[in-house]
Amino acid sequence: MRKGAHAPDRAITTRPELLVDGSDAGFRRLVHNMFVLTLRHEAIRGNHGALLGLSGPEYTCLVTLGYLQEAGSVNVKMLADHLFVSGAFATTTVGKLVKAGLVNKDTDSIDRRRVSLWLTSKGRAVLDAHGPIQRQVNDVRFGCLSRREFEQLSVMLEKLIESADQALALQAYLMHEAGVRPSAA
Repeated sequence: MRKGAHAPDRAITTRPELLVDGSDAGFRRLVHNMFVLTLRHEAIRGNHGALLGLSGPEYTCLVTLGYLQEAGSVNVKMLADHLFVSGAFATTTVGKLVKAGLVNKDTDSIDRRRVSLWLTSKGRAVLDAHGPIQRQVNDVRFGCLSRREFEQLSVMLEKLIESADQALALQAYLMHEAGVRPSAA
């Protein structure tokens, strides 16, 4: 067996497209690199938030709300769906942003059961002031990509998010069958 190759019963994938000469070493490196990239992404997000006196998730909610409201009215469900988080998490995070004076919320004029969200003038000013830093960091962070690579990566990430959702559903089923409760995703 080649160095770095694992016996078939120890391999972490069996898909031929993900094996090189029968070895899963390249796949393991890919998964590891995705983990490292996620950690770096979280650190960058957390640092953006810290510059504004916010947590990483609060920063993400604020930026996302600012982006979504450009297309019209935004409610908690829309924000939660866009961020792939629970409505309860979005509600709690928005509550902190309201308390900080960065977001306003009011009963939706069309559906009284929903709450409309929008940035306050303070929230918009905070994002506007942070824009130059955000742009510099993103320009360096993604400066290694050509236009074509950027487009390919965008498509690949959307596919990977969809397949990750499918994998989580399968994993939850298998854990249920084994009597183990899944962790929060």
